[in-house]
Amino acid sequence: MTVDAPSPDDGTTEPLALYIHWPFCLSKCPYCDFNSHVRDEIPQARFAAALRAELAWEASRLGRRPLASVFFGGGTPSLMAPETVAALIEEATRYFPPCDDLEITLEANPTSVEAGRFRAFRQAGVNRVSLGIQSLHDEALKGLGRQHDAGQAMAALELAHTIFPRLSFDLIYARPGQTVAAWRQELRQALSLAGDHLSLYQLTIEPGTAYEASFRRGEIILPSDEQAAELYEVTGEEAAQFGMTAYEVSNYARSGAESRHNLAYWRYADYAGIGPGAHGRVSHSGSLFATRRHRAPEPWAELVERQGHGSTLEEEVEPQERAREMLLMGLRITDGIDEARFRQRTGLTLEQAVDQEILSLALDNAYLSREHGNLRALPEGRVRLNALLQALVL
Repeated sequence: MTVDAPSPDDGTTEPLALYIHWPFCLSKCPYCDFNSHVRDEIPQARFAAALRAELAWEASRLGRRPLASVFFGGGTPSLMAPETVAALIEEATRYFPPCDDLEITLEANPTSVEAGRFRAFRQAGVNRVSLGIQSLHDEALKGLGRQHDAGQAMAALELAHTIFPRLSFDLIYARPGQTVAAWRQELRQALSLAGDHLSLYQLTIEPGTAYEASFRRGEIILPSDEQAAELYEVTGEEAAQFGMTAYEVSNYARSGAESRHNLAYWRYADYAGIGPGAHGRVSHSGSLFATRRHRAPEPWAELVERQGHGSTLEEEVEPQERAREMLLMGLRITDGIDEARFRQRTGLTLEQAVDQEILSLALDNAYLSREHGNLRALPEGRVRLNALLQALVL
């Protein structure tokens, strides 16, 4: 479809988070359902040119609003040429005036080929790196289909600490056969190596992945819901011992070190997404629009080369859907949802957006708290958040 660029002069001053998707990986992990693709040879020059063209098109229609964060995700963006990263950062900060504390994150894997580029990425302007460690045990890494071992993970962490001002890394728990004692020990080791942020994700079986097929055949047995809940509780206990709190269901940070880019999603701020399969929520022409790029890398590049962007969707987000999205995202974070901003962003009151009976029950059972114009999930609600949201949100 053809998406016409609106006038950039509609008075929107909502700060912008920018997501840049690099779709290529060295291999496809069996648990992963992200938009990632393996190629014998990565077409660096073609995709660099397409990303820069799409960024220019996005800037032409959004105007010079403040840029709060840039996030290079994937795929594996540490496979990008550092000069491409540098060019995109330079152009993004030329199109959009950067905030004083602009956060620029790049996801990376700890293989030696990628770790060798860390200094070049820092020189390009990256000031926060997020490493896909996933486990500190070789056997678990092999089962997860990772291309690195625990030794490479440790070396990459040590190197990243010396180069980047801010550092985060990911671990996956509730793996097959994992016990509470083993997770507690692994987590303590991870926390001792951490910078100021950790993302700790529960392993789930996603449709269309290799793990799903193995799970159906009975080759993978995950911990029970009760065991997974216990592992989650242990996660919070151990993180607290190292001064990290869960500011979001799966993300732990020291005070002030929260991911500003991810907070933009959870707080339902504006974010633009460029690159194959990237999504966005951007305000212009007096409304909020959902955007989506073509998912397949080569067809996306062809669209950009033909029309300047790879959009396949741009549609106005109606008030009820805005409210639904803001509730689903906002109740994941410890801060919860400011009701005044909720009404400003969605055009609805909280009462118009939730099941009142479920809300009352959730408040009575201390799953949720509603005080001083703020709705947030309490610890008991966070443990069962998915089920709670399914019942609560209209």
